[in-house]
Amino acid sequence: MTKVDTFRALHRRRSPDDPLVLPGPWDAASARVFVEAGFPALATPSAGVAACLGYEDGQTPADEMFAAVTRIVRAVDVPVSADIEGGYGIAPKELVERLLETGAVGCNLEDSADGVLKEPRAHAEWLAEVRQAAGDRLVVNARIDTYIRGGADPGVRGGSDPKRAAEQAIERAALYVAAGADCVYPIGAPVDVLPLLRSGIQGPINVHGTVADGPSPTELGELGATRITFGPQLQRSAAQALRDIAADLAK
Repeated sequence: MTKVDTFRALHRRRSPDDPLVLPGPWDAASARVFVEAGFPALATPSAGVAACLGYEDGQTPADEMFAAVTRIVRAVDVPVSADIEGGYGIAPKELVERLLETGAVGCNLEDSADGVLKEPRAHAEWLAEVRQAAGDRLVVNARIDTYIRGGADPGVRGGSDPKRAAEQAIERAALYVAAGADCVYPIGAPVDVLPLLRSGIQGPINVHGTVADGPSPTELGELGATRITFGPQLQRSAAQALRDIAADLAK
């Protein structure tokens, strides 16, 4: 079984209390730590990698992001999915080729740009081109930004209306799954709306987990999560731990 087959299989036939938990490595060393802890696969966070490289979130040049993913993949023997944000303006065929060159077997793709939701049908068409170029070589996680980008019409910035955001998330998920997405990720969805999203979305759902307070992975799974990722939380927690150590040394 190839790594992509293994990764795709990890999303299937999971019991509600056993979601796939994917820690987010920001470099080779952190990736090895997570694998040594026993995690079967990893998912890089773009914000965590950006911080490691000295950039603000969303400002990492494509070449540097792909190089960072390559180093992470090379350091471990488990499947790695890469957060490549909105695709960096690269045409789908080239985007897929560059991602496969890193050794990654999955990707996270956003449906907003510059803080604004993309038109969903146009984005679905773009995802379909990515799917066509990738064939079965990538597990595509389609991020849905209605909760963090407006929950209204494309072009809207700022806070969202929870009910409208849920409706849009379900509508967008249907389009993205039809376009070939293997999983959808309604980022920022409140915990109490997960059962509604689960009832209205076909296929695996990615949910943002927490590393301190908040529902456990088991609880999130019982509410509807198929897989759980953490964004830059792990990198930021590690950075805070280092700050604490540095502060003690400086006393």
